[in-house]
Amino acid sequence: MRIALGIEYNGHGYFGWQAQPNLHTVEGVLQEALSKIANEPIELFCAGRTDANVHAAGQVVHFDTRAKRHIDAWIWGVNSHLPSSIGVRFARQVDHHFHARFTAFARRYQYIIYNHPIRSALLSNRATWHYYQLDIERMRIALKYLLGEQDFSSFRSSKCNSRTPMRRVTDVTIRRQAHFVIFEIEANAFLHHMVRNIAGVLMKIGAGFKEPQWMIEVLEAKRRQAAAETAPPDGLYLTAVRYPEPYIFPAADPLFLL
Repeated sequence: MRIALGIEYNGHGYFGWQAQPNLHTVEGVLQEALSKIANEPIELFCAGRTDANVHAAGQVVHFDTRAKRHIDAWIWGVNSHLPSSIGVRFARQVDHHFHARFTAFARRYQYIIYNHPIRSALLSNRATWHYYQLDIERMRIALKYLLGEQDFSSFRSSKCNSRTPMRRVTDVTIRRQAHFVIFEIEANAFLHHMVRNIAGVLMKIGAGFKEPQWMIEVLEAKRRQAAAETAPPDGLYLTAVRYPEPYIFPAADPLFLL
């Protein structure tokens, strides 16, 4: 049978999602826990691979197994073998047409900035600290230039192995909540470091070092060097993966997403 799982994790201290020999990764830890419950090796497929120290509230994975277990065993049983930084949120049996990555038509990320002159010890590794006051109206103007299908080469890491820099951004929002600035973006897919590189440009604009129209110049340059430095991973969360019916899964708990 094929099982889909909803996963959340605090990515701090992990070398990203993807399992790698001799490295502490989210996928590696999760596969080990699943294999104990299944009593057989488990191979996972995820909706989107996250980088080192990036978090997720809405990651989706699937795996195939010959093990016959009550569906709750893939939640309670697996969670009993996981560290507190990783948790299974839901489990569903799906048909073999479902693929966590290829069936998805959109992913949504949230970038959380703690905008305060003094850093917060309690938010360490959970939000990005930015001490210059950010003007979200300037940032909001810049965000609208990201909408639609276009070439995002300027926001693409040199390590990105995607065959094309074209991506379709369908929604962007930004808001301030007390000392937090929360930026959200949804697209059909993302390039390596794309959200963090966009966040870097937004913070330059919000702090007044660049005008909102700089976003257009960066996009048109189609060169990574034209953008700002890559923003830290601490504030980045994969919050949702969109699937067509009948693969509609529970949304992430908004309490964890400010």
